[in-house]
Amino acid sequence: MTTSEPTAPVDAVAAAVGEVFARVFDQLAAWRTPVEELIARATIGGEVRPAELDQAVAELVIPRLVEPDALLVGAGFIADGEIVRGREVHFAWWLGPLDDNPVLGSTDGPTRLDLSTRGYTEYLRDFRALEWYRIPATTRHAHVTGPFVDHLCTCDYILTLTMPVHGAGGERMVGVVGADVAVRRLERELLARFLEVETPLALVNADGRVVVSTEPALQVGQLADATAATSVACPGTPFRIVVDPVASAR
Repeated sequence: MTTSEPTAPVDAVAAAVGEVFARVFDQLAAWRTPVEELIARATIGGEVRPAELDQAVAELVIPRLVEPDALLVGAGFIADGEIVRGREVHFAWWLGPLDDNPVLGSTDGPTRLDLSTRGYTEYLRDFRALEWYRIPATTRHAHVTGPFVDHLCTCDYILTLTMPVHGAGGERMVGVVGADVAVRRLERELLARFLEVETPLALVNADGRVVVSTEPALQVGQLADATAATSVACPGTPFRIVVDPVASAR
């Protein structure tokens, strides 16, 4: 917080944001355990069979993607190729039902992300350098990337939450479990709480980029100028609530 003004209503909004993300992080942690157990059981050359991995991950994530009003738009496990037989990188990743998606059209069930059908070569050339993989590899902690436009799947603003997965012995990261949350869906989850505060609010990431805002002049992805404003950290997340935000001149 950058001022001594009372912020109790804003604190409540920040806590609500923290609760939403805590739910997703708890889900990632619950998925990570069986994935790590599967990797630890691999005996042939220390590698996991792709089909076995895919089936296990699908059984974990698909129920959360197809539940009514699902919070998650995509989820799965992205493996370093060193543990998956015959693969440099392996995406065991599924999308939930999509509505008028410009890439995949409309779907009424889960869809596997099929790397063979589109030009992913450039994106995957050095996937270890991408934020959603690089930061968990460096910090050994969960991370939130975004908001950014997902050109691979949803073609809309998303937040990607990832958590490191370790191999046998827990010494080396061998991939990440992750989930995508569409910003539009997050707005539905949080906007009513934001509107309880009469003063405009903006949820921003560590760089000041807007995720959710009740200030009409600030849209998703814009930079908010929080230098002279009150801001409240959202517990357990890299986000903060900016009170009475304005657009940045940057």
